[in-house]
Amino acid sequence: MGMAKKMGGLAKAARRKLRKRAGLVETRRKKEFTYRGYTLDEMKAMTLEEIIELLPARPRRSVIRGIDDERYRFIEKLRANGTEVAVRTHCRDVPILPDFIGKKVAIHNGKEFVTVEIKPEMIGHFIGEFAMTRKPVTHSGPGVGATRSSKFMPLK
Repeated sequence: MGMAKKMGGLAKAARRKLRKRAGLVETRRKKEFTYRGYTLDEMKAMTLEEIIELLPARPRRSVIRGIDDERYRFIEKLRANGTEVAVRTHCRDVPILPDFIGKKVAIHNGKEFVTVEIKPEMIGHFIGEFAMTRKPVTHSGPGVGATRSSKFMPLK
């Protein structure tokens, strides 16, 4: 009786292993990028008006209200540029469009230019979102006299 139970357990474990292995194969396969149901190639073939309709409300509104000369020059420079040299800009409020993908942009964060390579997941966001303007605070250790015990520490 004990032997039959053991055999059943082995078969169950074997099935479990197969299921686990099948699950791993599925997770390793790279999923093709889509944005609101459209692939990257389909989006690159669209006109600017069709792409604008897909964007979230804020970037869509900024494009509909009109792109000024400075932003338009930046977009044209980025489209004409290759992928190896970054285009420097102070314009942080330009929405990322599908034809920017693969390009490098050096975005000014108020202090320096932060180089960012544009990926498909960034479509619909503003360029400035990827160059942080604030640095997180990193505190060092407490100074002399900060605690009761450090009052008597000898100065080096």
